[in-house]
Amino acid sequence: MSSYKELLAQRENLERQIEEAKSREYAEVLNEIKQKMADYGITLQELAGGRSGKSAKTTRARAGVAPKYRDPESGSTWSGRGKPPKWIAGQERDNFLIQK
Repeated sequence: MSSYKELLAQRENLERQIEEAKSREYAEVLNEIKQKMADYGITLQELAGGRSGKSAKTTRARAGVAPKYRDPESGSTWSGRGKPPKWIAGQERDNFLIQK
């Protein structure tokens, strides 16, 4: 059975070998990726955010929802959507309505 120090030395040796193999293979893998991108016309933008073109979904900015309720003590507001904040949870919401 190997001792603790021998195992640590083996681990360090393996980690060094792993880094060397990674460094050797890096350039080859990078060239493969570049070649496939050129072959298929893939852009960096497509890699970062999905496919573009006719089949891509059109994204639009979400419009913010105007606040409907206001905490008179802190001035915090809530739109009425999602989980209610602690200052309004379990209370009559009509008391916190923002008057227009």
